[in-house]
Amino acid sequence: MLMSIHSLQNSSNCIIVIMVCCCKFREPCLLLVFTYLWLWNSSIHNVKAGEYDSLKPGDTLNNTQHLCSENRNYCIRFLQQTTGSNYLDILKRDNLVIWTANRNQPITNGSGILSLDKSGVLKIEAQDLKPIILYSPPPTQFNNNNISIVATILDSGNFVVQQLNPNGSTKRVLWQSFDYPTDTLFPGMKLGVNHKTGHSWSLVSWVSETLPSFGTFKLEWEPKEGELVITRIGKVLWKSGKLIKNRFQHIPEDSKSNYSYTIVSNEDEDYFTFTASNEEPLTWTLYETGQLISSNGKDIAKADKCYGYNNDGGCQKWEIPTCRDSSDVFESRTGYLNFSSDVTRYETNSSYGIGDCQAICWSNCTCDGYMTFDEDNGTGCIFFLGKSLEGVISVSVGQKFNMVVKKPHTRGSKKWIWLSVVIATGLLIICTSVLFLVKNKRKHVVQDKRREKMETEMQGITSEGSTDMKDLEDELNKGHDFKVFSYASVIEATDNFSLENKLGQGGFGPVYKGILPTGREIAMKRLSKTSGQGIDEFKNELKLICELQHMNLVQLIGCCISEQERILIYEYMSNKSLDFFLFDSTRSKLLNWQNRFNIIEGISQGLLYLHKYSRLKIIHRDLKAGNILLDENMNPKISDFGMARMFMQQESTVNTNKIVGTHGYMSPEYVMEGVFSTKSDVYSFGVLLLEIVSGRKNNSFYDAEHPLNLVGHAWELWKDGVCLKLIDPSLNGMFDPDEAQRCIHVGLLCVEHYAKDRPGMSDIISMLTNKSTTVTLQPTRPAFYFGRKIFEGETYSKSIESNTDSTKEISTSTEVEPR
Repeated sequence: MLMSIHSLQNSSNCIIVIMVCCCKFREPCLLLVFTYLWLWNSSIHNVKAGEYDSLKPGDTLNNTQHLCSENRNYCIRFLQQTTGSNYLDILKRDNLVIWTANRNQPITNGSGILSLDKSGVLKIEAQDLKPIILYSPPPTQFNNNNISIVATILDSGNFVVQQLNPNGSTKRVLWQSFDYPTDTLFPGMKLGVNHKTGHSWSLVSWVSETLPSFGTFKLEWEPKEGELVITRIGKVLWKSGKLIKNRFQHIPEDSKSNYSYTIVSNEDEDYFTFTASNEEPLTWTLYETGQLISSNGKDIAKADKCYGYNNDGGCQKWEIPTCRDSSDVFESRTGYLNFSSDVTRYETNSSYGIGDCQAICWSNCTCDGYMTFDEDNGTGCIFFLGKSLEGVISVSVGQKFNMVVKKPHTRGSKKWIWLSVVIATGLLIICTSVLFLVKNKRKHVVQDKRREKMETEMQGITSEGSTDMKDLEDELNKGHDFKVFSYASVIEATDNFSLENKLGQGGFGPVYKGILPTGREIAMKRLSKTSGQGIDEFKNELKLICELQHMNLVQLIGCCISEQERILIYEYMSNKSLDFFLFDSTRSKLLNWQNRFNIIEGISQGLLYLHKYSRLKIIHRDLKAGNILLDENMNPKISDFGMARMFMQQESTVNTNKIVGTHGYMSPEYVMEGVFSTKSDVYSFGVLLLEIVSGRKNNSFYDAEHPLNLVGHAWELWKDGVCLKLIDPSLNGMFDPDEAQRCIHVGLLCVEHYAKDRPGMSDIISMLTNKSTTVTLQPTRPAFYFGRKIFEGETYSKSIESNTDSTKEISTSTEVEPR
């Protein structure tokens, strides 16, 4: 039927031939034309609704055909961009592309074919291109002799694969394009995350107007704050504000009335969606400039106008270059430019769109303006340096470019600004004077009380022989060289916690270097008074580490408890932590392959001891690069046991309703169900292993061609048989291919979705080090396959309440790179 419809549509070619004949034979031929047109129109209208909107098993769609929805609101077809590449697109009635199936895998050689084969597999095929599988049913889902599925384009713009009942009605939807948004949000489409599968829904802009591959900007739903956010390579540019009475604070009023919003939050998923009140369905499109615009031309968000100094319209503030002023903006111009080499710089990177050019120019104090490098596909950048754009006359012809200009201010507004400053300054002086007089009267009283308190406190601090401290030291020593230090000795060792001695900032407080009177160097973790680690966690870490003695575990030397101060004192590790080297483009070059493999092996040995050979089974629960310390020989030592849990060797799993750890490293059963076991640490080890191999951080992983996290990216490379592309480029190809492949293989086995499918640490060590045996166990698609935006430095919790859908309490530790 599809072929017959296509023939009818292409019959317009025959009409053209007949019209040529008419030039010669005139009246007789005109009768033939009208007769043909009437027959063609009748044929079109005699087609039953729905017969041209679907692919049945065995049907194909090539680049000369298309499917259209019942009311022809949307059509799906292969479309060639100006770059010469073919894409399978869904187009609106006005031929606007609103969804692309293969945006990162263009068809460059020959024509594409969309097929629904007899097995129910929906795929795109082309010459010299590996098949792109859009949907593949589980082997046991259908009886191959009687598969009743179709692929249909709906009037909502959704392209679905659905199973049919015997009477032809829909039984269930098996796959839908709405689950894989591109740059356009339809009514009913979700933004958010499915916690059960780890699948996320977000919009990602095109690179340019003609290049649909993943661009710079992303629109996401942030469930914690209940806001829509637009980011550029992870940096938050714009927030919608809270939803109050079906209105978002920073979405313009002329757009708000067109929509009805829905927010869903439960254990299974968190998402945002909307419906449009207009008869003509409205959509939102995230453009390559950072603008979010509805299909009726109304602005939803203008992230392209967020410069870091302003917060109007939902823009977020961040640190801007000192050379930029709060009146600086980019404005579009057209004119004739000077492209001499001394005033221009070229960036030909084909993954750079116009938004990237603006961000790069804004951060470069010598940049006066920019334009795209490639006129055909709108990629790459040309930067105009110095004052090269001064004197350029803006005309209606020539090259289109953007330049930095000053926002105009009216004289009246300046007057009110100065008047406000004068009034505010006067009030400030008056208030300051009054406060000074009041404070001065109380000064001596406060100083006297403070002096008395300090004297009392220091008496307790310097009392090293007190019974309580001695009892604590005896309890924790147990044959080990453990000591309880006085607060006075800690102050002396760290030079009163001077900034020069600060090594870094951990999740529970700062870490300082200290030197004991004996000359021994130490590291002191000073728990902040507002940290999440209370006295119970502190004692927990003390008891745990005192029990642990292994070359790959950090050695606890002692502690200090005084008033509100709780300090842990460790052996000093001269090379700081693993993340200090691993995620720095320069320092990572100091980690050659042998160093990395030794670090992987050392961490695995330390975990094996914790899980199997220590007196009590220990689950660390916060294994990450920041908690792996390196000694002078780059040997790894696992540290920070404040979140660890211990239980008897015969116990296998434990439930908790306080989930602690770091996003990106926590296993799915732990995040979603609060169940943790040694396999939870195995999952974290797998993520860490892939980070060590790649030099990339899981949570900050961003690739313009993939909306995946590091784990998902590694899986894609493994599936395509090119896993060694994951290796850190800073190694310059100097690595053992067999060891590297084993590491990636083992890492993917460790991040399996189900705990039972992950290997134990003893098996992991065997697979990593035993080169005489082949690892036969094959990994499957991992958990948390897609990346999620994590706001580092923030912690959040949702208390458990009976008979509600609230999730369990989650505490995330802050990650700050040490100096």
